Amino acid sequence: MATKGRTKKGQIRRTTGKGGNYRSTKSGAGMTEKGVKAYRRANPGSKLQTAVTEKNPTGKRAARRKSFCARMKGMKGPLKDKKGRPTRKAMALRRWRC
Repeated sequence: MATKGRTKKGQIRRTTGKGGNYRSTKSGAGMTEKGVKAYRRANPGSKLQTAVTEKNPTGKRAARRKSFCARMKGMKGPLKDKKGRPTRKAMALRRWRC
């Protein structure tokens, strides 16, 4: 039986850093482009896309950002942790320029 968070070989599974599927909190949280591609391979028919990070998106990308920001701002949870550091929620909002 495998231990939680470990691969079959006993190595710790990494989600951030080189080859990871998620960004660290410092780098803006959310999924990396590689992570999105891996998710879409594992879930055929998925429409998952990467974050809209440009300053002035137009058309559908602008609508996606507006929709994401409206949903994410309404999520429960603090923007800073007990030590005063921004949470993953705060960093995701910053990355999407909400």
